[in-house]
Amino acid sequence: MSVIFSNVSYEYPAEEDSLLAVKNVSLEIADGSFVCVCGENGSGKSTLAKLMNGLLIPSEGEVTVDGASTNTEDESALFAIRRKIGMVFQNPDNQMVASIIEDEIAFGPENLGVPREEIEERIAYALGAVGMEEYRHQTPYKLSGGQKQRIAIAAVLAMRPEILVLDESTAMLDPKGRQEVLSVAHELNKQGITVVLITHFMEEAVKADRVIVMKEGSVALDGTPEIVFSDPERIKSYDLELPVPDYVAAALRKEGFSLPDKIYGEEELAEAVCRSL
Repeated sequence: MSVIFSNVSYEYPAEEDSLLAVKNVSLEIADGSFVCVCGENGSGKSTLAKLMNGLLIPSEGEVTVDGASTNTEDESALFAIRRKIGMVFQNPDNQMVASIIEDEIAFGPENLGVPREEIEERIAYALGAVGMEEYRHQTPYKLSGGQKQRIAIAAVLAMRPEILVLDESTAMLDPKGRQEVLSVAHELNKQGITVVLITHFMEEAVKADRVIVMKEGSVALDGTPEIVFSDPERIKSYDLELPVPDYVAAALRKEGFSLPDKIYGEEELAEAVCRSL
């Protein structure tokens, strides 16, 4: 199942002047891919996420999900699209509706009219997918930020989406919490779920299949991490920073070091430098 943007623009209404948040964007999110959308604050990346499942409707152009347009007055058709694309937002506390974790996971399927026997299966599947089975009967409010986001992801997974959109879902987490959420996202992608990660942390983008850089509502860069991060000065011109290992690797390549195109972390960089030496 793919998501296709065709010449999409979105304008937020304002009291004086309207704000054009997304400008003439055309792109496709391929089935089974892991796509990272990056950009500074106000670049339009979160607006792009909300356009994917009809939370926002394009001012111009069209977004289609599995061939169905979000620009429809048919509420049932829009509801079907939203069932296919699950979204997890920035603050996990704002997404919690129940005081017990299993009730939190069951909330979505119950509202979809899923039979109780199947809901039990979905709770077990969702908690297992995010590694939180042992917390089933606990309250989410005593969990760490990373654990809460894993529960938020589980609540979305219980509704069996085909695409998971993480809209700045790691922004409020510490490094450990971010790593917990990213590990879950990559594991789900290996299982066949399409993942779209909206972030301003460049180190989260290096393991994606594709990186889309937004600037002032438009797509500034679009390609593999190797292509997007190949020019540190170009990345800086978009008010972004390369992941430290990539920045160091790029500088060493200029000095004649033979290093792999993909450098995923400090340890891998150290090993690559030692091999080169």
